[in-house]
Amino acid sequence: MRNAVVLAAGKGTRMKSGLPKVMHKILGQPMIGHVLTHLNEVHTDKNIMVVGHGAQLIQDYLKDQVLYALQAEQKGTGHAVMQAIDQLDPTGDTVLLYGDCPCVQSETIEWLFESNKDHDLTVLTAFFFDPAKYGRVIRDKKGRIKKIVEFKDCSPNELKVKEINTGIYCFKNEALIKYIAQITNNNAQGEYYITDLVEIFLNHDLRVQAISVKDNEEVMGVNDRQDLLNAQRWIQKKINAKWIDNGVTFLNPQSTYISLQTTFEEDVVLYPNVFLEGKNHIRRNTTITSNSFIRDSRIGQNVTIDSSRITDCVIGDNVNIGPFAHLRNGCQIGDGNRIGNFVEMKNTVMGQDNRCAHLTYLGDTEVGDDVNFGCGVVTVNYDGHNKFKTKIGDHAFIGSNVNLIAPISVGTNGVIAAGSTVTEDIPDDAMAIARQRQENKPGLGKKYIEKK
Repeated sequence: MRNAVVLAAGKGTRMKSGLPKVMHKILGQPMIGHVLTHLNEVHTDKNIMVVGHGAQLIQDYLKDQVLYALQAEQKGTGHAVMQAIDQLDPTGDTVLLYGDCPCVQSETIEWLFESNKDHDLTVLTAFFFDPAKYGRVIRDKKGRIKKIVEFKDCSPNELKVKEINTGIYCFKNEALIKYIAQITNNNAQGEYYITDLVEIFLNHDLRVQAISVKDNEEVMGVNDRQDLLNAQRWIQKKINAKWIDNGVTFLNPQSTYISLQTTFEEDVVLYPNVFLEGKNHIRRNTTITSNSFIRDSRIGQNVTIDSSRITDCVIGDNVNIGPFAHLRNGCQIGDGNRIGNFVEMKNTVMGQDNRCAHLTYLGDTEVGDDVNFGCGVVTVNYDGHNKFKTKIGDHAFIGSNVNLIAPISVGTNGVIAAGSTVTEDIPDDAMAIARQRQENKPGLGKKYIEKK
């Protein structure tokens, strides 16, 4: 069995924020979400989040994806793991991670599990030219790990050691459950350190090893806003490099922001200042231009999205959107549609080959195929209390500056004259004119101008 314990109880005072530290976002996703994403990629059987400060916010976000353990008082990493110990499987392995270390990749977690097959404890270490206040990894003359010493407890010679403890481990569950109670708080901080288990395991002739991470930045912790920015840059570079290798063109990857859950097919082109958050899938030969924002949406192939915002939508093939369009709340846009500048759609289903070129709002609307919308069309879907639906049949023509007062339906081949405010259903093949008849008053125009 593969278990994970993730420590996420800290407040993060250096963030200077009311949010718990692990809920600060990187590429649109809280740090704790990055950690869970990578754990899911290695198919852990059980994930336990040790929460404390801001526990309810974390639980509201993760919901029932994980199990929870409460660390009401923060008394060190060992104490935190003790809170989760009863929920671990009696056999298998447990990896220990941190909610404020969002850069740790699934490949590294998998490596830890695999490396620990023949050991009771595997410690992940790193080498730093300036180890600063990290705990030091002390090895014996044969190069085997002997102990980990926290910075405040280091002797002058131990402070010269360049190999540091990342705080990331993989344990055999049986050994962890058996010996964790032997950790004491007899140290400078008066806390229970999980690092003490190295010596405890060795004293009981258990197998302990230390392996070094290849990229030190992968194990960086986030303690303040600058750390958060550094972690985002590292993750952003990692994600973008992956998709460049898989056939996506970036005009400027440094200013393109892609979530972990976004996927692409080949020959997608991304302009600078594109933001893709949540779970998106972008199909081949699609171009997304600058200042576009897309969240939790599926975009078809051969689509152009020009400086527009799309959330929770499904877009078909050969669709042109924008500039400055806004599609939201479950829109489903069929193939071959044209959705132009300053068009907003909400909870709207469109068939194929429709034209909605500019300055239009369609809310709670069902549209057939080959419908033309003139400039300034509005579906009036809200009466102050309830939302109502508008239905428009195939081949309809909606003139400019038309208001459709929902609930209402427009039949197949229905035509609505420009400037109409329509309150009744329009049958198939009919034309509706709902406006005041024009009346010209000879000479009144001249008198008005002269009076002014």
